[in-house]
Amino acid sequence: MSTRPEAVPARAGQPQPLPESADVYRTLLESTRAIPWKIDWASMRFAYIGPQIETLLGWSQDSWQTVDDWVSRMHPEDRDAVVGFCVSQSQAGVDHEADYRALTRDGGYVWIRDVVHVVRDASGEVDSLVGFMFDISERKQAEEERMRLHRELEQLSLTDGLTGIANRRMFDQRLETEWSASRRSGSPLSLVVLDLDHFKQFNDAHGHVAGDDCLRRVAALLRGVAQRPRDVVARFGGEEFILLLPDTDAAAALALARQCMERLAALGIPHGAPEAGPVVTASLGVGTATVASTGEASDFVAAVDARLYAAKRGGRNRIEVLAD
Repeated sequence: MSTRPEAVPARAGQPQPLPESADVYRTLLESTRAIPWKIDWASMRFAYIGPQIETLLGWSQDSWQTVDDWVSRMHPEDRDAVVGFCVSQSQAGVDHEADYRALTRDGGYVWIRDVVHVVRDASGEVDSLVGFMFDISERKQAEEERMRLHRELEQLSLTDGLTGIANRRMFDQRLETEWSASRRSGSPLSLVVLDLDHFKQFNDAHGHVAGDDCLRRVAALLRGVAQRPRDVVARFGGEEFILLLPDTDAAAALALARQCMERLAALGIPHGAPEAGPVVTASLGVGTATVASTGEASDFVAAVDARLYAAKRGGRNRIEVLAD
């Protein structure tokens, strides 16, 4: 009677162990779209890189000799950050991944994701790095398109659809930012609030198409008055506009308000309603604040807006200034 154990047949569907052949593993690695590679840590030389690299980037397999070849074929804008990150993570023995643009032989760039595994020797020291390069260009293009659309939607959400200037939401955001900046620096912050006189009657007399055109022309006029990078020209609602003027003292704010009136008069937009004069005019409120720690931006806006309505009560086509 034999004492030798009988071989147990594998059950259907049970995974079989791979034969221990380097050729099998190489075939598996080189049949994927991912590009395998290995770098010897001591010499910083490529021990291996898959032949797929030539299909992807155009550089021949044997041209990848050292890490310098990897570094030199990276986009200059990505190079310092990616190399620094990968070196520090490798030195610490931490597996990691990095995205960067790799130079193709014909001068283009391909987005790569490098997934890196740190191999240690018996003493725990770093022996080598092994990993895979993945072409993620399509994914990056999709991400960039999503970001572009997001930026466009964000911009639309902050822009008045009729006039193209900032809307109330944008004004409120910038007001909070500039209010905080003024509080820190002690610099003055000014507002000019402008409302077109008898605008309902203008629409009644000329129609809403002409009314919309009038609002667009006034918005363009105001952009020409307040044109520093931090200035904000916003449609505050209806026929009311507001100028947010950082680092602007009371005298300069009043001068800008007068420019608004002069340029509006120069436009000469016919009005003709019985209650109004021959051309479209506006009433303005002006105020300047040196922000205190206890002040609220909304209170300042309300105070300047009140001066606008004082100008309305005082006869229109005039400026009222908020007292210090």
